[in-house]
Amino acid sequence: MALRNIAIIAHVDHGKTTLVDELLKQSGSFRENQRVAERVMDSNDLEKERGITILAKATSVEWKGVRINIVDTPGHADFGGEVERILSMVDGAIVLVDASEGPMPQTKFVVGKALKVGLRPIVAINKIDRPDGRHEEVINEVFDLFANLDATDEQLDFPILYGSGRDGWMNFNPEGPKDEGLAPLLDLVLKHVPEPTVEEGPFRMIGTILEANPFLGRIITGRIASGSIKPNQAVKVLGQDGKLIEQGRISKILAFRGIERQPIEEAYAGDIVAIAGLSKGTVADTFCDPSVTEAMKAQPIDPPTVTMSFIVNDSPLAGTEGDKVTSRVIRDRLFKEAEGNVALKIEEAEGKDSFYVSGRGELQLAVLIETMRREGFELAVSRPRVVMHKDENGTLMEPIEEVVIDVDEEHSGVVVQKMSERKAEMVELRPSGGNRLRLRFYAPTRGLIGYQSELLTDTRGTAIMNRLFHDYQPFKGQIGGRVNGVLLANAAGEAVAYAMFNLEDRGPMIIEPGEKVYQGMIIGIHSRDNDLEVNVLKGKQLTNIRAAGKDEAVKLTPPIRMTLDRALSWIQDDELMEVTPKNIRLRKMYLDPNDRKRYEKSKLAG
Repeated sequence: MALRNIAIIAHVDHGKTTLVDELLKQSGSFRENQRVAERVMDSNDLEKERGITILAKATSVEWKGVRINIVDTPGHADFGGEVERILSMVDGAIVLVDASEGPMPQTKFVVGKALKVGLRPIVAINKIDRPDGRHEEVINEVFDLFANLDATDEQLDFPILYGSGRDGWMNFNPEGPKDEGLAPLLDLVLKHVPEPTVEEGPFRMIGTILEANPFLGRIITGRIASGSIKPNQAVKVLGQDGKLIEQGRISKILAFRGIERQPIEEAYAGDIVAIAGLSKGTVADTFCDPSVTEAMKAQPIDPPTVTMSFIVNDSPLAGTEGDKVTSRVIRDRLFKEAEGNVALKIEEAEGKDSFYVSGRGELQLAVLIETMRREGFELAVSRPRVVMHKDENGTLMEPIEEVVIDVDEEHSGVVVQKMSERKAEMVELRPSGGNRLRLRFYAPTRGLIGYQSELLTDTRGTAIMNRLFHDYQPFKGQIGGRVNGVLLANAAGEAVAYAMFNLEDRGPMIIEPGEKVYQGMIIGIHSRDNDLEVNVLKGKQLTNIRAAGKDEAVKLTPPIRMTLDRALSWIQDDELMEVTPKNIRLRKMYLDPNDRKRYEKSKLAG
């Protein structure tokens, strides 16, 4: 059967997963009466809740006798480790752009990689029915973007489709007709995307996506570059340096047929398949026939930029809410995650009770913590720290990110001020339509930790921030941290509403009355810059004297709820976040006040 391999490239929330849903429906991949979840490609709960694609996934549709393999790429730079290698599997790309927002940094990130690989893009303007749509300007922006990314004349001569993925139609005309559905898009893929190039020789394939399966073990997805493969065939795995990693036999070959993966008896060059049966081969390795001696060239994996400590929970409430609490269980889970996620790096600390987990950004690590929490794990995590390194001359280098912020004009001043305090350098300011400005900065990753929630507060929730790894630059100097201290519980027990009411003038609370607390746990934000120990267990003194006006009901200000993402960026270096399946608590690293004083002294001395 004839083949086409394409990737769908889009920014976060521009609608690519919804478009894939419609492609599957209209190509007949589902039965008429089959119940299918919305956004079928976002298969895990976190993807559905956050509305983002975290893992790259492949599917396929049949159209007019041709099988079209479609790869859905993550749009977020924290998961960019997936993107770069996926593009080496495909021969064409659909660039999906929102009719109102236009091309965004993530689009630029993936499109830049796609153009470099030599793919000829098809541009699809999605959400054409938006009331604030401006498709003509957006097309000019897309053209400028391609030109800035050094696209060839052939790549700049791209076909354009307009439509709505949600409503299931695409056409060469913004007005329709809509009754043809997505047929114009599928026809254009057959016409515009070349057939996969097939090299001569025995079986060779580069691993592109890695996952762990409880029944089949490691499953590697990739595109076969040459030859063919059958189950039980002997293969070997070569690393990037050409060294032999392992030899073995293929136990199963799985091909993508709609949303299902079906076992097949033989796969040929050009097709995208998943193979099982090998225990050590990973992403960017070459899977090949035993007669092959040279490894294929693969896209390098970007280095991690942020690291965190995952520590065994040692708080007084440890083990009361989760059932997976020991270091052995946490260790096994982290190393299993690293097997399937090549952008993660796990190191064991000397004491064996904590682990250093490094990744591409806070979001990637927050997603891992949330996943573990839902699986019943209990652990404590530290504030994210940036991974720095020294160059050949001994200069300390730190990661710099390109940050694009879309904001209403009235709030632009405070954004520029806050970013400059975080050592960011503004490189562009231009109007983006509708009294909004687009600001572009180069900012140290250190300064961006925790800025998202502050930005939303400063701009009343109207700003949109997008970040992208830029490069390493010399250390930019100290950046100011959190200005407020914290309120700490001075004893263990349950928080009392009366005590919390009397502490309100000290600062806002982050716990509810009746919540369990312990010594050294953070219960509120101090209105000043120092930490303060307070008693939240003190009840009202009861007497038998009743005076008018004395027994009014206590009215408490609602507490500030700390979400996982917000808490991660809010805590300081001497604080930890305790994560359990039921709660997120904040605490000091040293719960005893005397230990804290000793730690402060050693820090000043050091």
